Amino acid sequence: MINFIQHSFELASAHCGDLTPLVYQRLHRAHPETIAMFRSEGSDLVKGSMLAFTTEALLDFAGERSGKFRMIACEVVSHDAYGTPRDLFIAFFGVIADTLRELLGTQWTDDIDAAWQELLAEIEQFVSRQAAT
Repeated sequence: MINFIQHSFELASAHCGDLTPLVYQRLHRAHPETIAMFRSEGSDLVKGSMLAFTTEALLDFAGERSGKFRMIACEVVSHDAYGTPRDLFIAFFGVIADTLRELLGTQWTDDIDAAWQELLAEIEQFVSRQAAT
């Protein structure tokens, strides 16, 4: 069975070597308050590593759930400490999906879309449960 989340990242890698600028441009357009959340010097490295960790966690969450997905729960707590609203934390995953959708164009299929919608809903539930623990 095809893992459509992984497949979408594989297709995107054929179009773009580094999703980081695209993801953060979209994030900053949709949520201008995030611009101030990153320091001016060295923020590209922070953004790149943040996206890499998020991608690994997403792929594990959508796949075998071997443990890397637990990073999402850890980051909920650390982002709470930074004062990041939970809805903004959750929105970041949708920004990644929207970036991939735009990048893939006609390669973004109904199957990929359905997989992402399901994943985003599961992540929202997972993050919401973190508040109860």
